[in-house]
Amino acid sequence: MKVYLDNAATTPVHPDVVATMVPLLQNGFGNPSSIHAFGREIRSTIEQARKKIAQLINCSPGELFFTSGGTEANNMAIRCSIEQLHIKHAITSPTEHHAVLHTLEDLAHQGKIKLSLVKVDAQGNVDLNHLDELLQNNERSLVSLMHANNELGVVLPIEAVGQICKRYDALFHSDTVQTMGHYPFDMKQLQVHFINCAAHKFHGPKGVGFIYINSAIKIAPFITGGSQERNMRGGTENVYGIAGLAKALELAFADMESDTTYIRSLKDYMQSKLVETIPGIKFNGDISANSLYTVLNVSFPPADFAEMMLFNLDIKGIAASGGSACSSGSNVGSHVLGAIGVDPSRPCVRFSFSKLNTKAEIDYTIEVLKGLYKNQSATA
Repeated sequence: MKVYLDNAATTPVHPDVVATMVPLLQNGFGNPSSIHAFGREIRSTIEQARKKIAQLINCSPGELFFTSGGTEANNMAIRCSIEQLHIKHAITSPTEHHAVLHTLEDLAHQGKIKLSLVKVDAQGNVDLNHLDELLQNNERSLVSLMHANNELGVVLPIEAVGQICKRYDALFHSDTVQTMGHYPFDMKQLQVHFINCAAHKFHGPKGVGFIYINSAIKIAPFITGGSQERNMRGGTENVYGIAGLAKALELAFADMESDTTYIRSLKDYMQSKLVETIPGIKFNGDISANSLYTVLNVSFPPADFAEMMLFNLDIKGIAASGGSACSSGSNVGSHVLGAIGVDPSRPCVRFSFSKLNTKAEIDYTIEVLKGLYKNQSATA
Protein backbone atom coordinates (compact mmCIF):
# COMPACT_ATOMS: atom_id res chain seq x y z
CA MET A 1 0.00 0.00 0.00
CA LYS A 2 1.28 3.47 -0.91
CA VAL A 3 0.34 6.24 1.52
CA TYR A 4 1.27 9.88 0.96
CA LEU A 5 1.18 11.86 4.22
CA ASP A 6 3.58 14.66 3.32
CA ASN A 7 1.13 17.18 1.87
CA ALA A 8 2.70 20.12 3.71
CA ALA A 9 5.75 19.53 1.50
CA THR A 10 3.75 19.31 -1.71
CA THR A 11 0.41 18.02 -3.00
CA PRO A 12 -0.60 16.01 -6.08
CA VAL A 13 -1.83 18.19 -8.94
CA HIS A 14 -5.62 18.22 -9.32
CA PRO A 15 -6.84 16.66 -12.61
CA ASP A 16 -8.83 19.82 -13.44
CA VAL A 17 -5.63 21.85 -13.03
CA VAL A 18 -3.84 19.55 -15.47
CA ALA A 19 -6.76 19.92 -17.88
CA THR A 20 -6.40 23.71 -17.69
CA MET A 21 -2.67 23.64 -18.33
CA VAL A 22 -2.40 21.04 -21.12
CA PRO A 23 -4.04 23.10 -23.94
CA LEU A 24 -1.70 25.98 -23.13
CA LEU A 25 1.31 23.66 -23.20
CA GLN A 26 0.19 22.34 -26.56
CA ASN A 27 -0.92 25.53 -28.28
CA GLY A 28 -0.30 28.59 -26.08
CA PHE A 29 3.30 29.18 -27.06
CA GLY A 30 3.12 32.94 -27.65
CA ASN A 31 5.30 35.28 -25.61
CA PRO A 32 2.96 37.40 -23.45
CA SER A 33 5.17 40.44 -24.05
CA SER A 34 4.70 40.23 -27.83
CA ILE A 35 2.20 42.63 -29.39
CA HIS A 36 0.92 40.24 -32.09
CA ALA A 37 -2.14 38.02 -31.70
CA PHE A 38 -0.21 35.04 -30.33
CA GLY A 39 1.23 37.17 -27.56
CA ARG A 40 -2.00 39.06 -26.83
CA GLU A 41 -3.87 35.80 -26.38
CA ILE A 42 -1.39 34.58 -23.76
CA ARG A 43 -1.30 37.99 -22.06
CA SER A 44 -5.07 37.72 -21.70
CA THR A 45 -4.69 34.30 -20.04
CA ILE A 46 -2.33 35.78 -17.44
CA GLU A 47 -4.58 38.73 -16.67
CA GLN A 48 -7.66 36.55 -16.39
CA ALA A 49 -5.81 34.43 -13.85
CA ARG A 50 -4.75 37.54 -11.92
CA LYS A 51 -8.33 38.83 -11.81
CA LYS A 52 -9.64 35.47 -10.63
CA ILE A 53 -7.13 35.31 -7.76
CA ALA A 54 -7.86 38.93 -6.82
CA GLN A 55 -11.58 38.11 -6.59
CA LEU A 56 -10.89 35.09 -4.39
CA ILE A 57 -8.80 36.98 -1.81
CA ASN A 58 -10.58 40.34 -2.23
CA CYS A 59 -7.80 42.59 -3.43
CA SER A 60 -7.01 44.62 -6.51
CA PRO A 61 -5.40 42.76 -9.44
CA GLY A 62 -2.77 45.48 -9.36
CA GLU A 63 -1.63 44.23 -5.94
CA LEU A 64 -0.72 40.75 -7.24
CA PHE A 65 2.58 39.79 -8.85
CA PHE A 66 3.40 36.27 -10.03
CA THR A 67 6.63 34.68 -8.80
CA SER A 68 8.39 31.32 -8.91
CA GLY A 69 6.89 30.45 -5.53
CA GLY A 70 6.94 31.26 -1.84
CA THR A 71 10.68 31.62 -1.32
CA GLU A 72 11.10 34.26 -4.02
CA ALA A 73 8.06 36.13 -2.71
CA ASN A 74 9.45 36.10 0.84
CA ASN A 75 12.79 37.43 -0.36
CA MET A 76 11.09 40.11 -2.42
CA ALA A 77 8.98 41.36 0.47
CA ILE A 78 11.80 41.30 3.01
CA ARG A 79 14.76 42.51 0.97
CA CYS A 80 12.91 45.21 -0.96
CA SER A 81 11.15 46.67 2.07
CA ILE A 82 14.35 46.77 4.13
CA GLU A 83 16.68 48.01 1.40
CA GLN A 84 14.28 50.49 -0.21
CA LEU A 85 11.98 51.70 2.57
CA HIS A 86 14.75 52.51 5.06
CA ILE A 87 13.79 49.85 7.60
CA LYS A 88 16.59 49.36 10.13
CA HIS A 89 14.92 46.89 12.50
CA ALA A 90 13.17 43.60 11.77
CA ILE A 91 11.27 41.18 13.98
CA THR A 92 10.65 37.52 13.29
CA SER A 93 10.38 34.31 15.33
CA PRO A 94 12.87 31.46 15.85
CA THR A 95 10.36 29.05 14.28
CA GLU A 96 10.02 30.73 10.89
CA HIS A 97 10.70 28.92 7.64
CA HIS A 98 14.31 29.30 6.51
CA ALA A 99 13.15 31.33 3.51
CA VAL A 100 12.40 34.08 6.03
CA LEU A 101 14.85 33.33 8.85
CA HIS A 102 17.95 32.94 6.65
CA THR A 103 17.03 36.00 4.60
CA LEU A 104 16.75 38.21 7.68
CA GLU A 105 19.88 36.71 9.24
CA ASP A 106 21.77 37.48 6.04
CA LEU A 107 20.62 41.11 6.09
CA ALA A 108 21.57 41.40 9.75
CA HIS A 109 24.99 39.88 9.02
CA GLN A 110 25.50 42.53 6.33
CA GLY A 111 24.74 45.20 8.92
CA LYS A 112 21.62 46.42 7.12
CA ILE A 113 19.26 45.71 10.02
CA LYS A 114 19.08 44.93 13.69
CA LEU A 115 17.21 41.63 14.02
CA SER A 116 15.03 40.74 17.00
CA LEU A 117 13.42 37.36 17.68
CA VAL A 118 10.03 37.44 19.34
CA LYS A 119 9.50 34.84 22.06
CA VAL A 120 7.45 31.70 21.40
CA ASP A 121 5.93 29.40 24.01
CA ALA A 122 6.35 25.62 24.33
CA GLN A 123 3.72 25.09 21.64
CA GLY A 124 5.25 27.58 19.23
CA ASN A 125 2.72 30.40 19.75
CA VAL A 126 4.10 33.91 19.34
CA ASP A 127 4.18 36.05 22.50
CA LEU A 128 2.13 39.08 21.41
CA ASN A 129 3.10 41.07 24.52
CA HIS A 130 6.77 40.63 23.65
CA LEU A 131 6.04 41.66 20.06
CA ASP A 132 4.44 44.83 21.38
CA GLU A 133 7.50 45.53 23.53
CA LEU A 134 9.90 45.03 20.63
CA LEU A 135 7.92 47.43 18.45
CA GLN A 136 7.64 49.99 21.22
CA ASN A 137 11.35 50.00 22.02
CA ASN A 138 12.76 50.15 18.48
CA GLU A 139 12.56 52.37 15.44
CA ARG A 140 10.11 51.61 12.64
CA SER A 141 10.21 47.87 12.03
CA LEU A 142 9.40 45.12 9.59
CA VAL A 143 7.52 42.26 11.25
CA SER A 144 7.72 38.92 9.42
CA LEU A 145 5.66 36.15 11.01
CA MET A 146 4.20 33.15 9.20
CA HIS A 147 0.45 32.59 9.23
CA ALA A 148 0.82 28.90 10.08
CA ASN A 149 3.95 26.99 10.96
CA ASN A 150 4.85 24.36 8.37
CA GLU A 151 6.18 21.89 10.96
CA LEU A 152 3.96 22.45 13.99
CA GLY A 153 0.69 23.64 12.50
CA VAL A 154 0.51 26.56 14.95
CA VAL A 155 -1.68 29.35 13.52
CA LEU A 156 -0.77 33.01 14.08
CA PRO A 157 -3.61 35.36 15.14
CA ILE A 158 -2.92 37.37 12.01
CA GLU A 159 -5.64 39.96 12.66
CA ALA A 160 -4.27 40.74 16.14
CA VAL A 161 -0.69 40.99 14.86
CA GLY A 162 -1.87 43.29 12.09
CA GLN A 163 -3.47 45.62 14.60
CA ILE A 164 -0.33 45.69 16.75
CA CYS A 165 1.78 46.53 13.70
CA LYS A 166 -0.63 49.27 12.67
CA ARG A 167 -0.33 50.84 16.14
CA TYR A 168 3.42 51.27 15.66
CA ASP A 169 3.37 52.00 11.91
CA ALA A 170 5.31 48.77 11.29
CA LEU A 171 5.37 46.91 8.01
CA PHE A 172 3.81 43.46 8.30
CA HIS A 173 4.81 40.52 6.11
CA SER A 174 3.21 37.12 6.66
CA ASP A 175 4.37 33.94 4.95
CA THR A 176 1.02 32.39 4.02
CA VAL A 177 2.35 29.47 1.98
CA GLN A 178 0.79 26.85 4.29
CA THR A 179 -2.60 28.59 4.58
CA MET A 180 -3.31 30.00 1.12
CA GLY A 181 -5.88 27.68 -0.45
CA HIS A 182 -6.81 26.33 3.00
CA TYR A 183 -8.24 29.42 4.73
CA PRO A 184 -10.33 32.34 3.44
CA PHE A 185 -8.51 35.65 2.94
CA ASP A 186 -9.95 39.14 2.73
CA MET A 187 -7.09 41.48 1.96
CA LYS A 188 -9.26 44.57 2.26
CA GLN A 189 -9.81 43.69 5.92
CA LEU A 190 -6.43 42.29 6.95
CA GLN A 191 -3.85 44.80 8.20
CA VAL A 192 -0.97 43.23 6.28
CA HIS A 193 1.40 44.64 3.66
CA PHE A 194 2.77 41.44 2.09
CA ILE A 195 1.57 37.83 1.82
CA ASN A 196 2.65 35.04 -0.50
CA CYS A 197 1.58 31.79 -2.11
CA ALA A 198 2.99 28.60 -3.64
CA ALA A 199 0.54 26.76 -5.90
CA HIS A 200 1.87 23.27 -5.17
CA LYS A 201 0.61 23.45 -1.57
CA PHE A 202 -3.02 23.24 -2.73
CA HIS A 203 -2.94 20.83 -5.68
CA GLY A 204 -1.45 23.25 -8.18
CA PRO A 205 1.81 23.04 -10.16
CA LYS A 206 5.28 23.57 -8.69
CA GLY A 207 7.44 26.56 -9.58
CA VAL A 208 4.74 29.22 -9.47
CA GLY A 209 3.23 31.47 -6.83
CA PHE A 210 2.43 35.08 -6.16
CA ILE A 211 3.17 37.94 -3.83
CA TYR A 212 0.50 40.36 -2.65
CA ILE A 213 1.84 43.88 -2.09
CA ASN A 214 -0.58 46.32 -0.49
CA SER A 215 -1.15 49.28 -2.80
CA ALA A 216 0.09 51.64 -0.08
CA ILE A 217 3.59 50.14 -0.44
CA LYS A 218 5.82 51.23 -3.31
CA ILE A 219 8.95 49.18 -3.96
CA ALA A 220 11.21 48.61 -6.96
CA PRO A 221 11.68 45.16 -8.57
CA PHE A 222 13.54 42.39 -6.77
CA ILE A 223 14.39 40.69 -10.09
CA THR A 224 15.36 43.08 -12.88
CA GLY A 225 15.92 42.53 -16.58
CA GLY A 226 12.50 42.97 -18.11
CA SER A 227 9.27 44.92 -17.88
CA GLN A 228 7.07 41.93 -17.04
CA GLU A 229 4.56 42.02 -14.17
CA ARG A 230 4.05 45.75 -14.67
CA ASN A 231 7.80 46.36 -14.32
CA MET A 232 7.91 44.51 -10.99
CA ARG A 233 9.40 41.12 -11.90
CA GLY A 234 11.69 40.63 -14.86
CA GLY A 235 11.50 37.39 -16.82
CA THR A 236 9.02 35.77 -19.19
CA GLU A 237 5.99 34.67 -17.22
CA ASN A 238 5.31 31.00 -16.43
CA VAL A 239 2.01 31.10 -18.31
CA TYR A 240 1.06 27.45 -17.82
CA GLY A 241 1.89 27.60 -14.13
CA ILE A 242 -0.05 30.83 -13.63
CA ALA A 243 -3.15 29.36 -15.27
CA GLY A 244 -2.77 26.23 -13.14
CA LEU A 245 -2.33 28.32 -9.99
CA ALA A 246 -5.54 30.26 -10.62
CA LYS A 247 -7.51 27.07 -11.32
CA ALA A 248 -6.13 25.31 -8.23
CA LEU A 249 -7.00 28.27 -6.01
CA GLU A 250 -10.47 28.49 -7.52
CA LEU A 251 -11.07 24.80 -6.75
CA ALA A 252 -9.65 25.19 -3.24
CA PHE A 253 -11.95 28.07 -2.40
CA ALA A 254 -15.00 26.36 -3.92
CA ASP A 255 -14.55 23.23 -1.77
CA MET A 256 -12.89 24.82 1.26
CA GLU A 257 -15.59 24.20 3.85
CA SER A 258 -16.14 20.53 3.04
CA ASP A 259 -12.43 19.85 2.52
CA THR A 260 -11.57 21.46 5.85
CA THR A 261 -14.11 19.33 7.71
CA TYR A 262 -12.93 16.13 6.04
CA ILE A 263 -9.19 16.72 6.42
CA ARG A 264 -9.56 17.77 10.06
CA SER A 265 -11.49 14.55 10.71
CA LEU A 266 -8.52 12.55 9.36
CA LYS A 267 -6.10 14.45 11.57
CA ASP A 268 -8.29 13.96 14.65
CA TYR A 269 -8.73 10.28 13.83
CA MET A 270 -5.00 9.69 13.50
CA GLN A 271 -4.30 11.58 16.70
CA SER A 272 -6.80 9.46 18.68
CA LYS A 273 -5.54 6.18 17.17
CA LEU A 274 -1.94 7.06 18.00
CA VAL A 275 -2.86 7.75 21.64
CA GLU A 276 -4.79 4.49 21.75
CA THR A 277 -2.03 2.42 20.12
CA ILE A 278 1.37 3.74 21.29
CA PRO A 279 1.84 4.51 25.02
CA GLY A 280 3.90 7.59 25.77
CA ILE A 281 3.10 9.37 22.52
CA LYS A 282 3.20 13.18 22.54
CA PHE A 283 2.31 15.88 20.05
CA ASN A 284 4.30 18.98 19.18
CA GLY A 285 2.70 22.35 18.68
CA ASP A 286 -0.91 23.36 19.12
CA ILE A 287 -3.30 20.45 18.47
CA SER A 288 -6.44 22.36 19.40
CA ALA A 289 -9.24 23.18 16.97
CA ASN A 290 -7.39 26.42 16.14
CA SER A 291 -4.36 24.60 14.71
CA LEU A 292 -3.60 24.06 11.03
CA TYR A 293 -5.88 21.16 10.13
CA THR A 294 -3.48 19.67 7.60
CA VAL A 295 -0.53 19.09 9.98
CA LEU A 296 0.08 16.71 12.90
CA ASN A 297 3.56 16.69 14.42
CA VAL A 298 4.13 13.56 16.50
CA SER A 299 6.81 12.96 19.13
CA PHE A 300 7.26 9.19 19.49
CA PRO A 301 8.74 7.41 22.52
CA PRO A 302 12.52 6.90 22.39
CA ALA A 303 13.50 3.82 20.39
CA ASP A 304 16.56 2.09 18.94
CA PHE A 305 15.19 2.73 15.46
CA ALA A 306 14.57 6.46 16.10
CA GLU A 307 17.06 7.66 13.47
CA MET A 308 15.55 5.24 10.95
CA MET A 309 11.90 6.06 11.62
CA LEU A 310 11.26 7.78 8.29
CA PHE A 311 13.23 5.11 6.44
CA ASN A 312 11.17 2.34 8.08
CA LEU A 313 7.96 4.11 7.10
CA ASP A 314 9.22 4.60 3.56
CA ILE A 315 10.03 0.88 3.27
CA LYS A 316 6.35 0.23 4.03
CA GLY A 317 5.22 2.73 1.40
CA ILE A 318 4.40 5.59 3.79
CA ALA A 319 5.67 9.08 2.97
CA ALA A 320 6.03 11.52 5.86
CA SER A 321 8.54 14.12 7.01
CA GLY A 322 10.83 14.68 9.97
CA GLY A 323 10.43 18.43 9.65
CA SER A 324 10.46 20.92 6.83
CA ALA A 325 10.93 19.26 3.45
CA CYS A 326 13.03 22.24 2.34
CA SER A 327 15.87 20.96 4.53
CA SER A 328 15.35 17.24 3.99
CA GLY A 329 18.91 16.85 2.68
CA SER A 330 20.45 18.22 5.86
CA ASN A 331 21.69 16.28 8.87
CA VAL A 332 20.94 19.24 11.13
CA GLY A 333 17.91 18.76 13.36
CA SER A 334 14.80 20.88 12.98
CA HIS A 335 15.37 24.45 14.21
CA VAL A 336 11.63 24.67 14.86
CA LEU A 337 11.54 21.70 17.24
CA GLY A 338 14.72 22.93 18.88
CA ALA A 339 13.20 26.37 19.47
CA ILE A 340 10.29 24.92 21.47
CA GLY A 341 12.47 22.53 23.45
CA VAL A 342 11.39 19.16 22.07
CA ASP A 343 13.30 16.21 23.59
CA PRO A 344 15.92 15.29 20.95
CA SER A 345 15.89 11.64 22.05
CA ARG A 346 12.34 11.24 20.77
CA PRO A 347 11.84 10.62 17.04
CA CYS A 348 9.52 13.28 15.59
CA VAL A 349 7.44 12.84 12.45
CA ARG A 350 5.24 15.36 10.68
CA PHE A 351 2.20 13.78 9.07
CA SER A 352 0.32 16.14 6.78
CA PHE A 353 -2.98 15.47 5.08
CA SER A 354 -5.02 16.37 2.01
CA LYS A 355 -8.52 15.65 0.75
CA LEU A 356 -7.08 12.70 -1.21
CA ASN A 357 -6.17 10.76 1.96
CA THR A 358 -8.47 8.14 3.47
CA LYS A 359 -9.14 6.55 6.86
CA ALA A 360 -7.89 3.26 5.43
CA GLU A 361 -4.50 4.89 4.83
CA ILE A 362 -4.44 6.15 8.40
CA ASP A 363 -5.28 2.66 9.70
CA TYR A 364 -2.48 1.15 7.65
CA THR A 365 0.01 3.74 8.96
CA ILE A 366 -1.05 3.06 12.55
CA GLU A 367 -0.54 -0.67 12.06
CA VAL A 368 2.96 -0.11 10.66
CA LEU A 369 3.89 2.10 13.60
CA LYS A 370 2.39 -0.38 16.04
CA GLY A 371 4.53 -3.10 14.46
CA LEU A 372 7.71 -1.05 14.82
CA TYR A 373 7.16 -0.55 18.55
CA LYS A 374 6.04 -4.16 19.04
CA ASN A 375 9.29 -5.36 17.50
CA GLN A 376 11.20 -2.90 19.68
CA SER A 377 9.58 -4.39 22.81
CA ALA A 378 10.23 -7.96 21.68
CA THR A 379 13.96 -7.34 21.22
CA ALA A 380 14.42 -5.20 24.35
